[in-house]
Amino acid sequence: MAKRAIKMKIADSGMSSRIAATNAIIPWLPSWLNRDWFWGLILVLAVIATYTPVWWAGYVWDDDGYIAGNPCVDGLRGLKEIWTTSAADISPLAITTFGLEYALWGLAPLGYHLANVFQHAACAIVLWQVLRSLQIPGAWLGAALWALHPVEVESVAWVSEMKNTESGFFFLLSILFFVRWLKAKEKKDNWNYALVLLFAALAMASKSSTVVLPVVLGLCAWWVEGRWYWRNLARVAPIFLVSIVASALSIWTQGLTLATDTDPQWVRTWPQRLITAGDAVWFYLGKLLWPHPLMAIYPRWQVDAGQWILYLPVLAVIIVLFILWFYRESWSRPWFFAFAYFLAALLPVLGLVGNPIFRYSLVFDHFQYLASMAPLVLAEVGLIRLGDSVISRKPWLQSTLCAGLLLVLGVTSWQRAWVYESGETLWTDTLGKNPNCWMAHNNLGVALFQKGEINEGLSQFQEALKINPNDAEAHYNFGCFFLQNRQLDEAIARFQEALKNNPSYADAYNNLGTTFLQKGQLDEAITQLQKALAINHNFANARINLGNAFIKKGQLGEAVVEYQKALEINPDDALTHNNLGIALVKKGQTDEAIVQFQKAIQLRPDYTQAQDNLTRTETMAGASHQ
Repeated sequence: MAKRAIKMKIADSGMSSRIAATNAIIPWLPSWLNRDWFWGLILVLAVIATYTPVWWAGYVWDDDGYIAGNPCVDGLRGLKEIWTTSAADISPLAITTFGLEYALWGLAPLGYHLANVFQHAACAIVLWQVLRSLQIPGAWLGAALWALHPVEVESVAWVSEMKNTESGFFFLLSILFFVRWLKAKEKKDNWNYALVLLFAALAMASKSSTVVLPVVLGLCAWWVEGRWYWRNLARVAPIFLVSIVASALSIWTQGLTLATDTDPQWVRTWPQRLITAGDAVWFYLGKLLWPHPLMAIYPRWQVDAGQWILYLPVLAVIIVLFILWFYRESWSRPWFFAFAYFLAALLPVLGLVGNPIFRYSLVFDHFQYLASMAPLVLAEVGLIRLGDSVISRKPWLQSTLCAGLLLVLGVTSWQRAWVYESGETLWTDTLGKNPNCWMAHNNLGVALFQKGEINEGLSQFQEALKINPNDAEAHYNFGCFFLQNRQLDEAIARFQEALKNNPSYADAYNNLGTTFLQKGQLDEAITQLQKALAINHNFANARINLGNAFIKKGQLGEAVVEYQKALEINPDDALTHNNLGIALVKKGQTDEAIVQFQKAIQLRPDYTQAQDNLTRTETMAGASHQ
């Protein structure tokens, strides 16, 4: 009797049994138009049409670091390094996937963009099936509402955020098979549960923030069974163990601590973190309700933890969650499920744990890729119930209004996707909405530099430093400009300023060492280059520069060692093979030098310097053998 009473409350709590009882998407359409394959195809085509702008898009922001500049992607490092070193970057499976894509289509951006779009479409299909398994009315509409919402554009149109689409796909598959396992009459058949574990591990390997999956599965068990049973802890315990392992791996490979930002201007106290976490929850809900304006970098909130009124948002979160739980057996059941899921999915990115990205902003659209599902589905259920009560006798009108809503969202997302066409378009859009974003000024300057618009780029670096005089990247970029123009003293000053603001800036140490090298200050050059390598042991360019410094100083053995280590990192660098050959010639090892020059020419047949070196060395070797 108790179970029957609970089931009756579920039916009356906002989940319309009329719609959940049928597989038909639109009941008044012919049966052949209500086939799953047909509506699945419609959903995929809608996603593809929405994201057609990515066909012309390139790389933005850190895409170069993830793709073109990542030795784990281009095959120079193996799977062992991807999965057991800092190269994992909280997403070893995503990095591995990038490597596979590189093997298929190289550095062409289109392939990476299309793969991301299709993964997003796959997420929408699996979400649809998850909602059906949970007997949510209008499951297809809920999945479509999420898939076409403009907030998701950042995750889909930005190549680096394939971490979201890939992890989301496995995350949803894990939920789907968990619900099927719960509903299975024959509990001895554990194939579904084995798939839950598999997809949970894949999700967490794609992005470590999915470690909240055990909490989500617990919520799903509560929803399916009508109440909470303590046996659910045992059911999710294996997934919880997977989460612990994934978290430990992420912490180990990244060397993360709770206080990632050591720069005093970015350090936040725990009261400040609590305040901003509460603000972020309502911010994300607001963007789902009214997704305008959307931007890559939102203004960073300044928080005074001494003002008691600032604690009201986080207090409101706690009170709302408590009220919804208190009335969970009646009207608030779907509301509690949606809000609890939303909070759980957001928990890793609310800023309670330090992350360097929070120095730019405390909120990002891609942070709520998974979290946004539940509120949007709840909104979809509300729309259906509203339609049933207002225009119940005109189902065609309900369908038309829903189609209109999806069209508006799709067009808005299509327009937003154009922003990610290039770095210039992305940062121009950001500055149009957030003109005091120093990071956007700096990145726009880099984009203009790459186009050859030097003066315009310099002016953007200057704007960045006006807003944030401690912007290490802007100082570094100025230093690069001076170095290229042989203004060595100015370059040194800028690199030193960058390092003053970011003592862990390996690139700045490398360029500072290169500048000293060009000035002939060899000891200082070696010191700076060694500091770069202390920060990044696999910094091939720093090893090459250090080898060059050792050659000029006459330390040939040390030079050979550095060149060899550089070639271990990047074995296809013709320049390094040539330099190693020169060092070996000076050591009198002509036979080994000839091998290096030959490898350089094999890699670059037009490498005239290596050809000349090879000819001279072969002549020397021939003379010595006579």
